[in-house]
Amino acid sequence: MPVGRKEAFSIQLLQLLDAGLVWFAFWMASFFRGPIRETLGAYNDGEMSLSQMSWVLYIVVPFTPLALEFFQFYRRPRTKTPLQAFSQLVKALLFMALAIGMMVVFAQISGASRLILGVGGALTLLILFARDRAFHSYLHRQELRDYAKERIIIAGSDEEIDAFLGEVDEEVSGLWKIVARFDLAQRPVDELYALLKEKSVERVIFAARDTEFGKVAEGVEACELQGVEAWIVASFIRTQIARPTFDVIGKKPMLVLRSTPELSWELACKAVIDMVGSFLLIFFTSPLWLIAIIGIKITSPSGPVFFRQRRAGRYGKPFRMWKFRTMVPDAEAQLAKVKEEHGNHMEGPVFKLDRDPRVFAFGALLRKLSIDELPQLLNVLRGHMSLVGPRPLPIYEVDAFEKSEHRRRLSVKPGITCEWQAGGRNKITSFEQWVEMDLRYIDNWSLWLDIKILFRTIPAVLLGRGAN
Repeated sequence: MPVGRKEAFSIQLLQLLDAGLVWFAFWMASFFRGPIRETLGAYNDGEMSLSQMSWVLYIVVPFTPLALEFFQFYRRPRTKTPLQAFSQLVKALLFMALAIGMMVVFAQISGASRLILGVGGALTLLILFARDRAFHSYLHRQELRDYAKERIIIAGSDEEIDAFLGEVDEEVSGLWKIVARFDLAQRPVDELYALLKEKSVERVIFAARDTEFGKVAEGVEACELQGVEAWIVASFIRTQIARPTFDVIGKKPMLVLRSTPELSWELACKAVIDMVGSFLLIFFTSPLWLIAIIGIKITSPSGPVFFRQRRAGRYGKPFRMWKFRTMVPDAEAQLAKVKEEHGNHMEGPVFKLDRDPRVFAFGALLRKLSIDELPQLLNVLRGHMSLVGPRPLPIYEVDAFEKSEHRRRLSVKPGITCEWQAGGRNKITSFEQWVEMDLRYIDNWSLWLDIKILFRTIPAVLLGRGAN
């Protein structure tokens, strides 16, 4: 469920509160450690105190709220059942326990009282569950108190208002008191002025898709003059994929319809990972580059080491993509003949062949091990590509797209690996299916999705799955 700014702010406040409660839980565990040890008698847990294992707090305090957010602990607080809340808490805390365990094992960090960890984790579970139920109870009391509800007018025809209310989640509408329905097309705006004053309205929602803009503008002006928030339902522009957001150019407010990932800290992290990751990969794979260069020079001395081709980058902007050459020097000139004699194993404008006769023996080995793709890390360093994204296609294949929606895969940076690359590569023979996978990636993009694709690519490359 998309999160509005008000809900996002509430979530951030809850996360700060929960971080403090996590610290309090571990402080309580340290405070009562002595009495618990005396009660347990022979239990030996050393003499470690919380101050001596502060590294645990550096992990659990800031990252527990993030783990809770990942498991959607902060979503739907008004309608969430106790079982759902408890389940989400347990999953998040088990994840944190795994993270601490990995730090101890792999980073070899010593110095942690098992008693403080155990009691602190249990107290964290109980305290956060109690906080969640208290907040749930508070929201229910707000819902029952008529005075506490937000007083709202919805402007539009009866059909438009009914359609809008049918799409609004009960989690949100349960805290509204709709004091009036106002048909902008049938009633003068002067009546809206009076209603705003008479009903002490806090917000007006304009669900007036079929009402002329002039009438909506007058209604917004009425709200503005009385300091009442005006919200306009953006469904007057029908979109299937694009997400509406608002921005400003100069002093002009703009409605933005965006079907690609919005500028965010996640995208900034993706850019950093691309730069740092490509540099480190070039450094650690440099012996493979040397082997590839020597092998190509020995087995196919008449051609260059690198193959460069114009590919379509973001929005179709051409760039030179680098690979280790795996085909005979005149491979491009032989393309038409190979298509005629051997056909195409990929349906659509893209050409793929399981055993391309233009590939020489050492080149086939480079392809099998995906070593031929390594020079694309230079394209990532230059900003033309990303580590993860739809595979870049030659310009002539992009020009042959039969459907305009196929071009939407060009709306993000192309990548070295993608769902297609990590999930089977040449097992997929339909270009439509390939595009569908790319568009699903774009529509559901997250930094975590990129990380999962990178981890799935590793066994696909090591085992040579789908490579030819």
